[in-house]
Amino acid sequence: MAKPPVEPLFQESDTSTRQKQRRSSQAGTPRTGTTSRSAAEVAAGRRARARSEGRHPAPTTEGRSRNMQAIRRANTKPEVALRSALHRLGYRFRKDLRVSAGDRWVRPDIVFTRMRVAVFVDGCFWHACPEHGRQPGVNQWYWSPKLARNVARDRQNDNALLQDGWRVVRIWEHVSIEAAVDLIRDAIDK
Repeated sequence: MAKPPVEPLFQESDTSTRQKQRRSSQAGTPRTGTTSRSAAEVAAGRRARARSEGRHPAPTTEGRSRNMQAIRRANTKPEVALRSALHRLGYRFRKDLRVSAGDRWVRPDIVFTRMRVAVFVDGCFWHACPEHGRQPGVNQWYWSPKLARNVARDRQNDNALLQDGWRVVRIWEHVSIEAAVDLIRDAIDK
């Protein structure tokens, strides 16, 4: 007597097989009729629209454009070096965490949540360092107000965090790692 054939627990329908084949054949090509775009395409569209409206300067060279697009918001070299030093010393923290401070959201680079200490690692150019910050020579109509807005936003974020009971530590990128760790230890130990 022959055994009846064993049916698999899950059997793909023809429809799902066709869908998988279609997806694999279209991998890497944009689908027509949809609005899904990559983040780079969305950002390029925003830049083009801002340029056409006169809110964003056209790049002076293609190399400069690539350079500016490669600048990171988080995980910069000074920030990573500081986090590594703190971690080696046994400190545990959150990185790039959104913190509610009153009526605004703030995103410090390093956050010690239990001690309520927010650490910002500021770049000399982007946050107008009094020692090393400089005004750009090209497109001053764009950069001067932008850098001034960065500084004003930094002060607003500091005030909001302080009013909400946080201790704020701002460290310039040119400060040595040892000095930065000492500043953070002082804030944590208070």
